[in-house]
Amino acid sequence: MSTFDNATADRPIGLTAPSGIDRAAHHRLDEAWLAAAWSHPTTRVFVVSGGQALIDDTPDGGTELVMTPAFEAPVTETHRYFLGTDEDGVRYFALQKDSLPGRMDQSARPAGLREAGMLLGPRDVGLMVHAVALENWQRLHRFCSRCGERTVIAAAGHIRRCQACGAEHYPRTDPAVIMLVTDDQDRALLGRQVHWPEGRFSTLAGFVEPGESIEQSVAREVFEEAGVTVGEVEYIASQPWPFPSSLMLGFMARAVSSEITVDGEEIEEARWFSREDLTAAFESGEVLPPFGVSIAARLIELWYGKPLPRPGAAG
Repeated sequence: MSTFDNATADRPIGLTAPSGIDRAAHHRLDEAWLAAAWSHPTTRVFVVSGGQALIDDTPDGGTELVMTPAFEAPVTETHRYFLGTDEDGVRYFALQKDSLPGRMDQSARPAGLREAGMLLGPRDVGLMVHAVALENWQRLHRFCSRCGERTVIAAAGHIRRCQACGAEHYPRTDPAVIMLVTDDQDRALLGRQVHWPEGRFSTLAGFVEPGESIEQSVAREVFEEAGVTVGEVEYIASQPWPFPSSLMLGFMARAVSSEITVDGEEIEEARWFSREDLTAAFESGEVLPPFGVSIAARLIELWYGKPLPRPGAAG
């Protein structure tokens, strides 16, 4: 399979641009260093709650995370996560709270990564992805999987320790494959999940199973969801996807069969689209594109040859 080369090839994948943040993992166990970093006047802090953070528009037309100096941050005893430092030596922390703080000026608004990932600059996106992933893991892994006792936070939010049996638990990342399948007529296979709104189509995807290579996972998921057999598989790129804890591994795959049989459980409908078919479907509103922050949009664009319309813009 040849590598795609068109006007979309250099478009960035959401949530993956270099952030300029050094995670400085060697400091996570240094309590004295962390205490000094927290009290430094240049340190910046933001709150994350339920996968959301406050964002605000800037005078130059951009959007930024709402961050404060540490001494203005809400109080929390344990849920304080060190995210790293930038090239100017500024340290960044996230605080996990039950709710986001209010704002005196009322201009800030809460946003999740699907919205914020399209608006924030690389630094803030990188910080928010890191914080949301930690928050999701912390909320779901409060008890030891070995003995069942409650665990405590360590390593500035990157370890949970069980004081009963001594086990250490680390943030979980689940590998998932996401693939655009094309056939011998260079049509693309797109599917619609059962819980999606009418007309929303995207690439197929699924989790890697134990004892399975990622190539095997691509073939299995496509066959299970659409009944199509694939042969050659080409890796394209990856994307962190903390909803709640995935790493999306993006592929192009070539089909060796074309008859579609959907599973009816995850995928309600799947269709082959030529570029002309997809253009007409976008223009009529029959098909809604995937959200631009997802790697799915970039995979489709590599085949489509141009940017997809933004969701809601068709018709």
